[in-house]
Amino acid sequence: MSSPLRILISGQHGQVSLALQQCLNGLGELIVVGREQLDLSQPESIRAVVREIKPDLIINAAAHTAVDQAESEPDLAYAINATAPGVFAEEAKALGVPFIHYSTDYVFDGSKEGVWNESDTPNPLGVYGSSKLAGEQAIAKVGGQYLILRTSWVYSLTGRNFLLTMQRLLQEREKLTVVADQIGAPTWAGTIAQSTRELIERWRDGKPGAWGVYHLTASGETSWFGFAQAIGQELIKAGKPCAALEPIPSSAYPTPAKRPLNSRLDCSRLQQEWGVSQPNWRDAMLECLAQQRLVNRV
Repeated sequence: MSSPLRILISGQHGQVSLALQQCLNGLGELIVVGREQLDLSQPESIRAVVREIKPDLIINAAAHTAVDQAESEPDLAYAINATAPGVFAEEAKALGVPFIHYSTDYVFDGSKEGVWNESDTPNPLGVYGSSKLAGEQAIAKVGGQYLILRTSWVYSLTGRNFLLTMQRLLQEREKLTVVADQIGAPTWAGTIAQSTRELIERWRDGKPGAWGVYHLTASGETSWFGFAQAIGQELIKAGKPCAALEPIPSSAYPTPAKRPLNSRLDCSRLQQEWGVSQPNWRDAMLECLAQQRLVNRV
């Protein structure tokens, strides 16, 4: 019987952190630190918390994820997304424990025609992607036992995300326009958390794959328009109102930060190295919505 793990999770109320708190139950003691206990913009705050807790595993589920806002506050974005992960990596290496960190499809510029793999050269389009890439580079420079998991289009039943926004807008409006030329894989936070648990169990059982950078998204692909259509179809099945959807190009919906047009990530390496695979994005969405119905009944 494996001994319980002492797992430090940074980030308390984010989508991935909340999913981890639910999914990692039973693995050991989860010590979740939010902004009240840990200031990610202050390296010494990070070091003090890690050294006090002395965890068996560190998971950084915190990030500056406001993509457009990052353009106007680059210093804060870099402090949280670049400097902080490097400090966590240093402390993890000093303790001799693994470090799991989440990154993003935004490290790529979206110009490739096929799927992106881990060996492709990053070229972020904005501050958010650049700061996340700098965080990856800081971790890799430290070395040790680390997993950088790049994901995309994250949604859940909490916080601000595309799923919840679309459910609201589709029921409030008669007509809605949605970008149709950005392609990727909507990824439920529950999928990320479950895959993370499987990775931890492989390591705990002495059967880890190679450490390093991996892609972790749902399988399959769609556009934001296609994702909105799928959400709308489920509203209609539930007998709820649903706006008429109209596809538009990215150029018709300008934002402060430019988005990559192709965010499709090849996740086969995670399967090959660690034996961890992800469900199709539509199946995961249906599972998420089933949880939503269950919660709404209570």
